[in-house]
Parts: sequence; structure tokens; C-alpha cells
Amino acid sequence: MSIGLRIDVDTFRGTRDGIPKLLRILSKRDIQATWYMTLGPDNMGRHLRRMLRPSFALKMVRSGAPSLYGWDIILRGTIWPGQVISEHLATTLRKPADAGHEVGVHAWDHHRWQVGIDSLSDTELDAELARACEAFVAVYGREASTAAAPGWRCTQRVLGLHSSMSLKYRSDCRGPARAFRPRVAGHAIDQPQIPVDLPTYDEGFAGSSRSDASWNDLLLARIGDDKPHVLTIHAESEGGSKASVFEEFLDRALASGHFFEPLRDWLARHPPSGEGSIVKGTVPGREGWVGVVGGGGR
Repeated sequence: MSIGLRIDVDTFRGTRDGIPKLLRILSKRDIQATWYMTLGPDNMGRHLRRMLRPSFALKMVRSGAPSLYGWDIILRGTIWPGQVISEHLATTLRKPADAGHEVGVHAWDHHRWQVGIDSLSDTELDAELARACEAFVAVYGREASTAAAPGWRCTQRVLGLHSSMSLKYRSDCRGPARAFRPRVAGHAIDQPQIPVDLPTYDEGFAGSSRSDASWNDLLLARIGDDKPHVLTIHAESEGGSKASVFEEFLDRALASGHFFEPLRDWLARHPPSGEGSIVKGTVPGREGWVGVVGGGGR
């Protein structure tokens, strides 16, 4: 009944508004989590260029993105330049760490990584991660010990990047909530990987005719199997328009005997049990490919 809780912070507004709100929600319930921070320019609005692709346009309509995230997130980096989050909001970025939560690296430029993962060279990808790690040190005064690739866009070559090798563990893929040692170039590396098994709100119910209460029913049913799980929430949604939905889920889960913990504690409780690979796959409700557990993971 252990649930690893990770919070992805993708945008300027998610940092400014979502972090303080989620800290209040979690503090009230004595819950800690792992926060993955985006530290560079917020250019998420540039995803609008993908509206030319019918599959992405359909997802934007289906997910109700404007009401879920807000127009300032959807247009960020298009009408006006994307602000560098770590330069403007360093004090807010430090608040989770100051409260005892675990913090890690999510991205420098979330948008550039997510759309460029297939076209950027190893050198360019490594530079993106290195810049994020440098900004992390500038904000927190220490090196990051964990990272999570934006949008679960991760392959074996990402794990082999020079800037990735200093990390103690990563959470980059989707699949059963069983930590494993990933294989890179045919050899397992000593850097545990923690898959996320539970769906995110935008993959499940955003824009649907079903109620938010039904979303919580679905999540509670998924975690009611006496197995460990890993849940990702977003500062932009659960720290924004879906805060009350998230609070209801936490209260119902706690009342049922479940408990939440940062990924570092979850990993100590559920250490890697074998090897596996990260391959390209898909997740229902999410446009495009994501890294999934594959290649004979066990």
C-alpha cells in the first residue's frame, strides 16, 4: 500500500502558483513527495505548432487543455518570450526542499527536450541535461541525485549521457511499479529506474464527460490491490484547477490505509529486483511515444 508520489513542475506558472498550493495540501496531511523541477525557459506554448498534427489537435480538444492548464501556460513562449524559471523563481523552487521534500531535475527547456528527443544529437541532449543540472546547483547549492525525462521521453542513449551518469537513480518510463537496473549498450547500469504505473489526470479524465469523483474512484480501484504504485501529478493541474480533486483523492486513500512517500524512500522500501530496458511505446491517452519498460524486463 506504498505509493511513491512524484510531482512534475513543467512551467513558470506551475512553479509560481502550483508549488505553494501543493505544499499546503501535502503539509496539511503530513505527506512528502519527490518534485522534478523545470529550471530553464518556459516555452511550453510552442507545442501549439503541433496543432497541425491531427492527433495532437484531437488531444488538445479532448483534454480540455485551456480549462485544465490556463491560457498563460498554453501561450507561454509564443506571444511573449519564455522566462527562465530558475532566474525568476529560485526562492519558490527552494520551498519544497526547505520543507524536507526530495527535489530533482526535470528539464532545462521542457518543450525542446520533448519535441527534440529524436532529432537532437547526443551532444545537444547532454548539453540540455548539463544546463539543467548546473541550474539545480545554483538554486539548491548541491548536485541533483535524481532526474525524470520530460514527458517520459527517454531511451537508452539518454541514460548513457555523461551528465546522467552522476545521478543516483532516475524515473523516466512507464510500466509496472517495480524498480529495475536498466540496460545500456547491453549492460545493466547501477542506476535504478522507477517506472510510473498509474495514469495522469490528462491521460484519463481531462475533457471527458465523466466526473472528477469518478477519476478518484478509478485511481482508488487501481491502488486497492495491495501492491506498491507510483503516481505522477503536475503542479499545473493538481496544483491548479484540480487541487480539490487531488485533495479528495489523498483523503480517501489515507482513510483506506494507503500512505505516500518520496521516491527515494519508495526505492529503499522496494529496491531493484532485476534488469530491464527502456524502449519506445505508447500509453493510452498520451499523444506520441513514451519510454516504457521492455526488452525482457524482470
